[in-house]
Amino acid sequence: MSDLEAIEARIWAILEPYRDRLEPGTIYGIPSLRWPGAKAHDYFAAIKAGKSSVSLYLLVADTFPEALEGASAELLKRRSGKATFNFPRLDDDLADELEGLLARLFERYEATHAAG
Repeated sequence: MSDLEAIEARIWAILEPYRDRLEPGTIYGIPSLRWPGAKAHDYFAAIKAGKSSVSLYLLVADTFPEALEGASAELLKRRSGKATFNFPRLDDDLADELEGLLARLFERYEATHAAG
């Protein structure tokens, strides 16, 4: 398994706890997890391996920017746009922080959809 395959697998593993409340989907051919019945752009997370990094697309990070408060400089430097985080590597500390960020974002995402 290549490093990028391992990073992608680790990110999917971090997302595993949410699979029972989300459904698989795609956005522009990229595998994603979304709220059941949600429209294409209303996804929780999407992952795409590139040539030199794995991209994690989190539109919810733009929707709920307060979830990023207190994030480390290391995690924030992985953010390359409003919704994109690129991981050329993913060590244990960064994976733990990503896990916490995803938990905060999911809480907000779920509350928004459960209310709707």
